[in-house]
Amino acid sequence: MTISETESATGDGQLVETVRRLVERVDRLESTLEVRNLQHQYGYYLDKCLYEEVADLFAENSQVLFMGGIYRGKAGVRRLYCERFRRGFTDGRNGPMPGFLLDHMQAQDVVHVEDGGERARARFRTFMQAGTHRSVPKEERRAHFDQWWEGGLYENVYVREGGIWKIEKLDYRPFWHATFEDGWANTPDYFQKLVASKTYPEDEFGPDELLDPPHKLWPVTDVLPFHYPHPVTGKPWGE
Repeated sequence: MTISETESATGDGQLVETVRRLVERVDRLESTLEVRNLQHQYGYYLDKCLYEEVADLFAENSQVLFMGGIYRGKAGVRRLYCERFRRGFTDGRNGPMPGFLLDHMQAQDVVHVEDGGERARARFRTFMQAGTHRSVPKEERRAHFDQWWEGGLYENVYVREGGIWKIEKLDYRPFWHATFEDGWANTPDYFQKLVASKTYPEDEFGPDELLDPPHKLWPVTDVLPFHYPHPVTGKPWGE
């Protein structure tokens, strides 16, 4: 029975309005759960270097902000995950490389579904442990360092396409890197050099556009803007 049929049958417009609000609320709650699961599933695929599966999570008109650059559309997404990451970490294979660790934990998620229920925004924190086991020959190791720590934040946008939630904009801002041996107080300059400085096609794995100003890593302590206002005062955050 439609809402209009219910109103006609009951003659109670207030009841119909209550049902409508409850339907919207349930959809919002279910969408919040689906968005949270989507981001967590992204993390599990990334852990195991399943880059094809990662790329399939993105919407058609998507973009990724990563290490000082913007990768646009599905072509840009695949250039980052299926070319840059896959060649750099797994020698071109889709799946885990023996001896390579990439644990990518996500937590502190704050999810908001926008009015209309077709788009959502979320903030996640990630903490990463990565490196290569000593059994892997030195010349075959994919990382500059044998083992490192990494911490960062996501401020993402999601869209519902054909009834399925997908990632529309993934904005990952790594804030600090550290070698396991020396810690974050002694972060080497090498990590800052990973920030993009050239665009595609000059850099075959590069972004379509560089961020301005360029992304700065620890010891810089910039704030990644919040997608939501303060929950008590209602004021947006500003520097």
